[in-house]
Amino acid sequence: MPVIRFVREGQDVECYPGENLREVALREGIELYGLKGKLGNCGGCGQCITCFVEVVGESSPSSLSPRTGVEERKLERRPEGWRLACQALVQESVLVLTRPQVGLADAEALLAAASQAPLPAGPTAWPVLEPDPGEEEEAGDGEADPQGPA
Repeated sequence: MPVIRFVREGQDVECYPGENLREVALREGIELYGLKGKLGNCGGCGQCITCFVEVVGESSPSSLSPRTGVEERKLERRPEGWRLACQALVQESVLVLTRPQVGLADAEALLAAASQAPLPAGPTAWPVLEPDPGEEEEAGDGEADPQGPA
């Protein structure tokens, strides 16, 4: 699976290819928002621009999906490496700095340490789950009662 290395938090998180970066971060307890974002974020619609992240290190631009039209408008005066987590889909392993607008003590040392350990490439597709033979039989047994509920 692709790995998202959150530099500020010092945490690696696995996800499936195509998962939304914001949803993965929130699911794993990664703090994406500052005070303003905690009080009034848009819930992932790309309107409030409070879920800034920065793709750092040697991460490829193709590690995340291309910028959306919403991101192009909202981030036009921001650095090229900045993304809105709610609009970015993870394609490959990537190094991410959350809340890049907030200073980070000893940023160079943290980035160097995060870049040292290689990121695993991970699979490029969702796993294919084979249906359990018992489940198919059970699903066919649940015929609807023509008289309705008792």
